[in-house]
Amino acid sequence: MSDEDRGDYASPPCAAKEIAPDYFDPLSVDPAQARDVARWRRAERNRLLAARRSQDVAALRAVGQALASHVAGLVAARFPSLNGLTLSGYWPIQSEPDLRPLLSAWHAAGAAVALPVVETRHAPLVFRRWTPDTRMVRGEWNIPVPPPEADRLRPRIALAPLVGWDGEGYRLGYGGGYFDRTLAAMQPRPFVIGVGLQGARLASIYPQPHDIRLDAIVTEAGVQVLRENA
Repeated sequence: MSDEDRGDYASPPCAAKEIAPDYFDPLSVDPAQARDVARWRRAERNRLLAARRSQDVAALRAVGQALASHVAGLVAARFPSLNGLTLSGYWPIQSEPDLRPLLSAWHAAGAAVALPVVETRHAPLVFRRWTPDTRMVRGEWNIPVPPPEADRLRPRIALAPLVGWDGEGYRLGYGGGYFDRTLAAMQPRPFVIGVGLQGARLASIYPQPHDIRLDAIVTEAGVQVLRENA
């Protein structure tokens, strides 16, 4: 059972799909509203994942290449030198665009690259060092991860996969709550770039206090959100 199914990690409001975002109280923690929005998020997640799976291989490859170009441009604009910088990416699952070529390019440029790993359920993620030659092992949900002996790193820049997103910089993920939990525990917090599809934009995810705004959101159409104070 996911955090959202239990109502622990969900966001209001009631009948979220039918009411305007400006009606929503982001500080509300009403249990009934939380249950309603958890169901709404689950339905939206299923819809968006189905749409993503419907793309053919060529289209998904083109999206991945465009995303990689835009993410690389954003990172280069804010961090002129990658040498010695620690960045975290993620292994593509559920028809996500494949950014592994970008991670390899960052590694070749002298950056330390890490991937997130679930070592303890319902606890913050850890980040293990990855290189193109890393021998991967099966982690939680059979996702390939670097092995336990890989160095642990603390990323300065972190890529976050998006199932959905909104114009305020909030993220709809897979429902486990891991990424928000991890960011809440990290000090200093990394510069976080959400990476997803342009068609996955939502009017709002109706954030609750546990939801953490990302610093930027990038899609195949370019940079969509960039917080001025990030």
